[in-house]
Amino acid sequence: MITNIAHNAVTVRDMEESIRFYTEAMGFTKAFEIPRPETGEPWIVYMNLCRGQFLELFYGGETFEPWNDRQIGFNHFCFEVDDIFETVERIRAAGYAIDAEPKQGADMNWQAWVKDPNGIRIELMKISPESPQAKYM
Repeated sequence: MITNIAHNAVTVRDMEESIRFYTEAMGFTKAFEIPRPETGEPWIVYMNLCRGQFLELFYGGETFEPWNDRQIGFNHFCFEVDDIFETVERIRAAGYAIDAEPKQGADMNWQAWVKDPNGIRIELMKISPESPQAKYM
């Protein structure tokens, strides 16, 4: 039986800039690193969001295909936030652009959009008690 999503993983172009984005702008903490078993070289950095929820950052990204709405596969991350306006201001204060300012969506949740330094789309969502998602939380 599946009990949780333990982590999502992305390969990044610039590890230090990615760590800076996820810590300073998004509020994650750098948890630990795992070296490549065969060589001991840097391989994975685990970023902790909250108890039991991680984002794995892999070294070595070289190419990136920008998202389009016809592409099969990964679409975006969505992170739930407690205050969407404060979160957007923290991201902006850390020096990153906001792609879409906060607005209420069709599902009644507030959302804003940003990209990480690797071009990965991130939705920020403040869950509304009236939203369809709220009854499952």
